[in-house]
Amino acid sequence: MSDRFPAILVSKEGEKGQKVDQVELGLDDLMDGDVVVAVDHSTVNYKDGLAVTGKAPVVRRWPMIPGIDFAGTVDSSENPDFKPGDKVVLNGWGVGETHYGGFAGKARVKGDWLIHRPDGMSGAEAMAIGTAGYTAMLCVLALERQGVTPDKGPIVVTGAAGGVGSVAVSILSKLGYEVVASTGRPQEAEYLKGLGASEIIPRDELSGDPRPLSKERFAGGVDAVGSKTLANVLSMTRYGGSVAACGLAGGMDLPTSVAPFILRGVSLIGVDSVMAPKARRVEAYDRLVRDLDHAKIAAMTTTIGLDGVQAAAADILAGKIRGRVVVKIG
Repeated sequence: MSDRFPAILVSKEGEKGQKVDQVELGLDDLMDGDVVVAVDHSTVNYKDGLAVTGKAPVVRRWPMIPGIDFAGTVDSSENPDFKPGDKVVLNGWGVGETHYGGFAGKARVKGDWLIHRPDGMSGAEAMAIGTAGYTAMLCVLALERQGVTPDKGPIVVTGAAGGVGSVAVSILSKLGYEVVASTGRPQEAEYLKGLGASEIIPRDELSGDPRPLSKERFAGGVDAVGSKTLANVLSMTRYGGSVAACGLAGGMDLPTSVAPFILRGVSLIGVDSVMAPKARRVEAYDRLVRDLDHAKIAAMTTTIGLDGVQAAAADILAGKIRGRVVVKIG
């Protein structure tokens, strides 16, 4: 097996700029780790879009192979939990930011960052899920832990046509929840209904200046937007409801008050996927095998090669990507 492999490399160019090249590297070029993985699929997340385009300081070590996710097969291992031939998945842990990531034919990483790919899930499916889908599942698990069950009422999903939103809509609908999908792309209404949304509402309904409290509407929510959108969702959440927040596509601010929390007992749950412990990751992927319709994964997925990563990175930031983008390596 050749030790040479293709990769996307982001490098500094001048004081503030960066350049993106498709290069060929060898194993000696990789960073430290105790497991070498032959990568077969990766994916383009919003954070990858920021890293490749340089629109935000996601990359903190230069040069860098972006790609915060990958799926592949173990080539060699010094970690007792993995052996050659094992099928594995990686999400987060600073990969693609401070450690060479998934936009390459090979990766050398710490075995503690890997999980075994569940039976019944291909590498392509694992990356159609990716960090976005795995985060969506973490949000659903968080709502379940708070006792938000389907009988409590509708769940709103913001940024519903994006990666996190698409998977969240699909999972929640399969579990029997009534899903209200919020999107700024009305042309995606049929797509979202196909994933299981019961109602589509325009983004504008949730993006205006929020009141401390609005009419009780949702039993809970999955929010990937932040800012005024999250504030509005909190103000509309029913007594005792919960909202899982996992993103900031609309901004990092949160212009709300204590009213939803002290007058309605609403819970705001922060969901982090990057540093989540392994046990929670395994739980999320086991549930994804069971609770995410494989046909719906296919319906929300587009597949590209490494040569399409730059265009996809720009498109995801421009809000042009529907669902998930899988990168087939090689």
